[in-house]
Amino acid sequence: MIYKAKQLSALKSVAMGMALAAALSCAPAAQAQTVTAVMQSGLRVMDPVISTAFMTRDHGYMIYDTLLGTDANFKIQPQMADWKASDDGKTYTFTLRDGLKWHDGAPVTSEDCVASIKRWAEKDSTGQVLMTMVDDIRVVDDKVFEISLKEPTSLLLQGLGKLSSRPAFMMPRRIAQTPSSQPITEYIGSGPFKFVQSAFRPGLKVVYERNDDYVPRSEPASWTAGAKVVNVEQVQWVAMPDQMTPINALMNDEIDFIQQVPFDLLPMVQDQDNIKVEVLDKLGAWTYFRFNHLHAPFNNRLIRQAAMYAVGQEDVLKALVGNPEYYKPCAAVFGCGNPNENDYGKDIVVPANIEKAKALLKQANYDGTPVVILQPTDIAMLSAQPVVIGDALRKAGFKVDMKTMDWQTVATQQSNQKAPADGGWNIFSTYSILATSGDPFGNTTIASNGKKAWAGWPDVPEIEALRLKYARAKDDAERKDITAQLQKQVIDEGVVAPLGQFLIPAAYSTKLSDVLPSPVTVFWNMKKSDK
Repeated sequence: MIYKAKQLSALKSVAMGMALAAALSCAPAAQAQTVTAVMQSGLRVMDPVISTAFMTRDHGYMIYDTLLGTDANFKIQPQMADWKASDDGKTYTFTLRDGLKWHDGAPVTSEDCVASIKRWAEKDSTGQVLMTMVDDIRVVDDKVFEISLKEPTSLLLQGLGKLSSRPAFMMPRRIAQTPSSQPITEYIGSGPFKFVQSAFRPGLKVVYERNDDYVPRSEPASWTAGAKVVNVEQVQWVAMPDQMTPINALMNDEIDFIQQVPFDLLPMVQDQDNIKVEVLDKLGAWTYFRFNHLHAPFNNRLIRQAAMYAVGQEDVLKALVGNPEYYKPCAAVFGCGNPNENDYGKDIVVPANIEKAKALLKQANYDGTPVVILQPTDIAMLSAQPVVIGDALRKAGFKVDMKTMDWQTVATQQSNQKAPADGGWNIFSTYSILATSGDPFGNTTIASNGKKAWAGWPDVPEIEALRLKYARAKDDAERKDITAQLQKQVIDEGVVAPLGQFLIPAAYSTKLSDVLPSPVTVFWNMKKSDK
């Protein structure tokens, strides 16, 4: 038996070595002017307007730029453009800064930016409300355009400077004129990196080269604002076949950066002399699950509430994180620690209450309709939640059908509005960064305008009325009152089911320096030595 165990151990080591070799065949050994990174998943969805997936967003920040940025003090700052507001707050004049070029060498113009804003606003939950308040968008000349508002609102600058999940990235007019219902097929931006199309292997490898024509701002880098100075020649994102492979690759100096370290593997890298472990997003994230409101059984409010009662946050957080230093339960859809924190519904979403869930299912006459849950298997930060949710729902009396797939497939499936029996879904879980979740516009999950809303498509007119009221609010006290009303509506209607908050550690080689703390992973500012 001992001999057999040794044989199995040896075979496992050989298999792991082969997997590592296969993964690294996509990229050379880490070089001084190349940063090789393992991100949370492989990249397949490329259009940052079509998808809210973080991988797509991170890709967007590599090659595109935004008119405005957000700094570490949550202040909106000029990025591609400066602005001037009229005395009545109803007209904003934007002036593009000098030196802006698309990656194909053409100058960035006002027409490009106007087309980009319009396409973004068709999909984005902030942009959709903003456009109801816009009277006109007018090109003045090649470098100047104006946005006229029907009424003053802070939503214009907040929308154009938003961090995530669907930032207002600027694209050439010919690309931005692609209908927002269709993905773009050309990936040209004006940002600090260029996408290398010839090296792209969907789901496996992405290569970005420094854009030598990019002219950074002069201010210090701060989140998505300030100088986006690229100090390396190239960044490569490589996907690896399992969670252990990148850990071994980092320890062996074969890669430079792991975006998310699985919590159970943290001890392997925490005490390594050549590795630094750091939480780059100091505010952290919140995880949640989302119902499909279009189809049975979750087109029934009582059944949504039953599911929310069934799932306990502590169960999810223990499975996902384990170490309580990195997590805490929280009922607030706008985030615990954020100004709009509210704990309404904590009795529904924090503890598991299987008996209450069973009672609600009986009251709703649940007929055993299967619940299709999407489970991504390749992201440590997302693979545990569906398992815990499915187990809790089964205990409450739901019939559960767990569908496993990689995260990029889940991201693609999210927009599928077909009935679950025809290939659709009932539940998926994900997470969002707290830096963008503190208000009803940055928080993508709140919008409830039916099929125009984010995946799940809740239709709650009262929520939309409150969001518009928030956009018109004059002070923080009024906004606080509105978000308290929103918290109640969101929980009562099952728009989103919070599962708690957590911090995500990254790990990187000590050859890297000046890695920028930020709620989104960025590769400008960082430097790499050859020792």
